[in-house]
Amino acid sequence: MTKKQRAEIVQNELEKLYPTTPVPLDHTDPYTLMVAVALSAQTTDKKVNQVTPHLFEVAGTPQRMAKLEEFEIKELIKEIGLSNTKAKNLKRMAELLLERHDGIVPQTYEELEALPGVGHKTASVVMSQAFGFPAFPVDTHIHRLMTQWKLTSGKNVVETEKDAKAIFPEETWNKLHLQIIFYGREYSPARGKGEKDFLTKMMFEK
Repeated sequence: MTKKQRAEIVQNELEKLYPTTPVPLDHTDPYTLMVAVALSAQTTDKKVNQVTPHLFEVAGTPQRMAKLEEFEIKELIKEIGLSNTKAKNLKRMAELLLERHDGIVPQTYEELEALPGVGHKTASVVMSQAFGFPAFPVDTHIHRLMTQWKLTSGKNVVETEKDAKAIFPEETWNKLHLQIIFYGREYSPARGKGEKDFLTKMMFEK
């Protein structure tokens, strides 16, 4: 079976499983999405969704976030890993949005990645899910599954993103990256043994 055939199997099966792909992080606009994604680093989406309702109630705009002290932000997100660093980043992110962009989330990778706490993956999620630009955000879970399915030989998420964009049609990227995440959680969790991972079996077991 060729890599192209494996990619088609992945795409077709995931479309059957997950015809709709709601963003797993609760948000109401591009700013709250960016904050939620920044908070999700090394933390589960479930934990982020438990913390953000109150955070956004208090500081759901850059204007309100910037007025808080770091220790106040930390108190609001203390249940999330790396809360010290994330609190510092959220305050400075809000300040820079106000200073550089009139409080509006920019729509370019360069401007997004210049904000504290916003790496390429976070910028990609915002570009794809908030603004509809074709993007293929790759996290460690997508990297793991793409490697497992032999759709990449990339040694890191950057190389895997490049391979994913080369093998999957651009119009599928925004949806497909979420479908792969959903599949991984349900059928092939990182700490599981992959017994339910029928896609790998379908492609590699005779």
